[in-house]
Amino acid sequence: MARWCYRHRLVVLILWVGAVLGLGFAGSAAGTNYADTFTLPNTDSTRAYDLMEKAFPERSGDTDTVVWKVDEGTVRDASVRSRIEPAIEEIGRMKGVGEVSSPYAAQGATQISENGRIAYAQVTFTEQANGVPKALVEDVVDTAQDAERAGLQVELGGQAITRTQEPPTGIAETVGIVAAAVVLFLAFGSFFAMLLPLVVAIAALGTGLMATSLLSHVTDVPEVAPLLGSLIGLGVGIDYALFIVTRHRRGILRGMKPEEAAVTALNTSGRAVLFAGGTVCIALAGMLVMNMRFLDGVVVATSLTVVLSVLAAITLLPALLGLLGVRVLSRRQRRKLAASGPEPAEASGLAARWSGYVQKRPRWIAAGALLVMMVLALPVLSIRLGATDQGNHQESTTTRQAYDLLAEGFGPGFNGPLQVVVDGGAAGDAGKVDALVSTIRSTEGVAQAAAAPPAKGITVIQVVPTTSPQSEETDQLIDRLRDGVIPASGAEAHVGGVTAVFKDFAAVTGDRLPYFVAAIISLGFLLLMVAFRSLVVPLTAALMNLIAAAASFGVIVAIFQWGWGAELLGLGKEGPITAFLPVIMLSLLFGLSMDYQVFLVSRMHEEWVHTKDNARAVRVGLAETSRVINCAALIMICVFSAFVLSGDMEGAMAGIGLAAAVALDAFILRTALVPAAMHLLGNSNWWLPAGLEKRLPHLAVEPREEEAPEPPAPAPGVGGGSTVIHGFVRTQDGAPVEGAALTLLSKGGRQLDRVTSLADGSYIVSVPSAGSYLLAVTAEEHPSRARHVMVGAEPLVYDVELADDEVDAVN
Repeated sequence: MARWCYRHRLVVLILWVGAVLGLGFAGSAAGTNYADTFTLPNTDSTRAYDLMEKAFPERSGDTDTVVWKVDEGTVRDASVRSRIEPAIEEIGRMKGVGEVSSPYAAQGATQISENGRIAYAQVTFTEQANGVPKALVEDVVDTAQDAERAGLQVELGGQAITRTQEPPTGIAETVGIVAAAVVLFLAFGSFFAMLLPLVVAIAALGTGLMATSLLSHVTDVPEVAPLLGSLIGLGVGIDYALFIVTRHRRGILRGMKPEEAAVTALNTSGRAVLFAGGTVCIALAGMLVMNMRFLDGVVVATSLTVVLSVLAAITLLPALLGLLGVRVLSRRQRRKLAASGPEPAEASGLAARWSGYVQKRPRWIAAGALLVMMVLALPVLSIRLGATDQGNHQESTTTRQAYDLLAEGFGPGFNGPLQVVVDGGAAGDAGKVDALVSTIRSTEGVAQAAAAPPAKGITVIQVVPTTSPQSEETDQLIDRLRDGVIPASGAEAHVGGVTAVFKDFAAVTGDRLPYFVAAIISLGFLLLMVAFRSLVVPLTAALMNLIAAAASFGVIVAIFQWGWGAELLGLGKEGPITAFLPVIMLSLLFGLSMDYQVFLVSRMHEEWVHTKDNARAVRVGLAETSRVINCAALIMICVFSAFVLSGDMEGAMAGIGLAAAVALDAFILRTALVPAAMHLLGNSNWWLPAGLEKRLPHLAVEPREEEAPEPPAPAPGVGGGSTVIHGFVRTQDGAPVEGAALTLLSKGGRQLDRVTSLADGSYIVSVPSAGSYLLAVTAEEHPSRARHVMVGAEPLVYDVELADDEVDAVN
């Protein structure tokens, strides 16, 4: 398929451009219909929600709040009312606003604080927050804040108001792409090579997001799904293309023709990309074990983006490689290749030196890396799941100011009231409901409790806690109501509200998380065992994934829950970790960690198959992949960190958590701890019981490098093992060429031997076994040549003629 895409590159490009434009047009025409419900089946908060929806179906619009405070006097003063009342009335007349409840109305006394200095009005829109036009919300904000004057502060809060504070759409993705472009240019030194991963990732991300928006019309896709799809899609899209382009460039630098280099890259790194993409999708599908319906849409959006990223990497990328040819190399590399010939297969430089250092001191390096990870993981012991709200916004935002004013005027629990929903039919009579209200009022932790008029036999009791929505005391109050107060009353009642919903999410997440982790680790273990024919390698990978997860969550807890540097980074006030974040984070993290494990170990396994030398396999695998893994990690860190600019707290948590996870995984685990552990384990890394070996299916991440037809049978008395290629290097007129460099390469691009021709032009290179090879020849003042040669059991005589007017076969 890679060869077909390479040769029919214009067809492939037209198909991809058509797919992007077609889905873009369809998505723009259809719009989006993202769901915004985070209910869980068979939980108390869901039962409360269902009863409220049955009794009050008309309460469908989003309700936001206008809050004002005076420094002197009270909000009832004529000078204050003369400024606020006209603004409230104007807001009420706006198209798209259902009603406005004013504290100056007959029933509005409770909307003024006890000291009379703070008051609020509730603005109910006709649509939910995501359906309210942003222009309308901006008009509401401007109209309300125009009433401000010296000594009169006006702030606004609510979900719709939050939308006015969001940065422009796509800013996080744009910053991530620009940062990735800088890293790619520094890594490749070529503008065209830099563009390849970006074009592939953008094409995959664009089709993925448009397809997700279309799917939102036929299934429940939460609003956070496109953000997470962008986050994971941009990261893996760039990384997958990076791995393939790196292997392609290496093939050209080692003497292969661009087409053969592309086919070899797709047949080696492309296979690893397919396998890695599959492991990411499996890790994402593990979220289904949680049985949280809203996560189904997240699985669909993120998995679809990953699948399209893999598809773009194995189809669009070879087509682009065909367009560029040797221009995928920088000019300096092309000049060097023409002058010096193919580069040696053995890795050199810092990566090779570090790999040798790890081999010499595996115990110290393993101990140091493990200590760092354990220290970073310590904060995870105090993790507390809950909900973030507008109290976690930055202090400069109007939503945070409104939140603080309401807490100041009406108590910290006012921002997160609970709803005790009573089924009147089961309760028997109004007297029982009144008794329940009285009991709730006298319950520890309750500031206020009032029952609304019943509807369709359903009564809603509004309960304001004495503590903030995010405090542990509020969680204890919910337990107290559910376990003691309500059962003792004899009424059938359920505790709902946003705070109760997220408490239920945290409880369900804690109960099901072990099964979820066990599922994705088990699936990953089986895949790696089949791919690498080993029990120890997948066991090591599973352990490393757990270590990486613990350390990354430790970083999240330190920043978002403890508040270490949160305000400095512009993340707002500390609070609990969003209840559903661990599930999404672990899925993404395990998938990305498996990516790096596959790319690292597949190269080690390739070397092990050829040499059966564990020390060499680990050293060569680390030396040849650590640079590209670190480069890929740096790109992912830039992309993920940019999501701090998304304006979404959950997106910022996921972005920083994944950035930390990738940094720790790539720079400490895969570069230090994993190779050190594999050196210590020795040949047992590749141990697999014989009985299991026979029963496991064969799944090759890396292909067999020698794919030639069966060679002729050796002559009697001649062994079928190693042999040689020998001959002369001459010019077109028969003159010998001294000092020509001849490099023998396997079909996979591995250098097998390298010699220099003698004064008479003669040469001899060693061949490990019969098969098909690539012989690259370079000499000063002559074009380079690269020819495929078929070697049988006998030594092969092969003379090389260098013609001055010949097209350079390598460059």
